[in-house]
Amino acid sequence: MIQTEFEFELPKGYLDGEGNLHRKGVMRLARAIDEIVPMRDPRVKSNPAYATVIILSRVILRLGALDEVTPTIIENLFTCDLNYLQQFYRQINELESENQVEQSSSFSAQSGSITSDSE
Repeated sequence: MIQTEFEFELPKGYLDGEGNLHRKGVMRLARAIDEIVPMRDPRVKSNPAYATVIILSRVILRLGALDEVTPTIIENLFTCDLNYLQQFYRQINELESENQVEQSSSFSAQSGSITSDSE
């Protein structure tokens, strides 16, 4: 059976409005629709980099004690946590080799999806 959900722990964690820190979460494998739907969003049309926010909010099933993970939550992550999630997404979806995951990867605003520098 294929593993479709993966646990993670953010380097710093999401700090909610009440001061609670949320670090542990679960991300599921992405489906094609997870990268297609954001392209219809007006926020992505005006800023292609926003696609990563929507994609991550769709594939993160749980983050700490939060009821749901919304784009607003992803927007308010510390930069190092966003970078970690982008790399984790690429790793679990086998979008790059294990060696490339260890190297620096970044979001490509031109494509509107989570990509590495080498693509």
